[in-house]
Amino acid sequence: MIAKQKILIVDDDENIAELISLYLTKECFDTMMVHDGEDALSAFERYQPNLILLDLMLPGIDGYQVCREIRSKSSVPIIMLSAKGEIFDKVLGLELGADDYMLKPFDSKELVARVKAVLRRYQPCKAEEPVHDKGKCVEYPGIVINLTNYSVMVDGLNVDMPPKELELLYFLASSPNQVFTREQLLDQIWGYEYIGDTRTVDVHIKRLREKVKDHPTWSLGTVWGIGYKFEVK
Repeated sequence: MIAKQKILIVDDDENIAELISLYLTKECFDTMMVHDGEDALSAFERYQPNLILLDLMLPGIDGYQVCREIRSKSSVPIIMLSAKGEIFDKVLGLELGADDYMLKPFDSKELVARVKAVLRRYQPCKAEEPVHDKGKCVEYPGIVINLTNYSVMVDGLNVDMPPKELELLYFLASSPNQVFTREQLLDQIWGYEYIGDTRTVDVHIKRLREKVKDHPTWSLGTVWGIGYKFEVK
C-alpha cells in the first residue's frame, strides 16, 4: 500500500484549518493541524510532512520566522497563506524559502491543485531511480542538475534547494550562454500569475548564487538591463 503524503496545516483559525484538512483528506492526503508557530516547529520534527501550508499571521512566532527556521534545516515545500488586507511581503516570503503563496479566501480546488503541483515538482531521489536520466539531466564540470529526481550535485555533494530554484537553474543550464529576460523566466518557471513581479526572479538568482558558487568553466551571469544566463566559458 502506498503511504499517503502528509500535509502540515499551520493556521491560528481552527475553522479554516479544519476546512483545509477536509479538502485535502478528500484527495487522500494525510493531514495534521497546529495553530501557532511553536507547535508548527515541533510538529514538523514529529510529523515529517511532505508539504507545509503556513499561515503568515500566527501567535508567538510568525509564519516568516517559522519558514526561516524550517528552511535552515530542510527543503520541504512550503506554501504561505495570507488573508487579503494583511501586510504580506511576497518577496520576503520567497527570500526565506517559500515555494508558493495563496491569498485567503481561496477556492478549494485551487488550493488542492497548487498542493499537488508543488508536490509533483518536489520528488526526492529514491534509491531505485537511475543516477542520471539524460533526458532531464544537465551536467557540466563539477555540477549535475537532475530534473528527474530534483537533485543538484556540486563537486560530488548534494545541494538542497526548493523546487523553483532547481527548475530555474535547470532551465538556464539547459540553454548555455542564452540570455533570458526576467519576464521570460517568470513565464517559463512560475507561469502567468507572477508576470509583472520580476523581483521574484532576482530573489531566486540571489539564493542560487549563495548555494552554487561560480566555477572556472561556468557561472550564473547577469546581463545588465536584460536578464540572466548560464555562462559557459
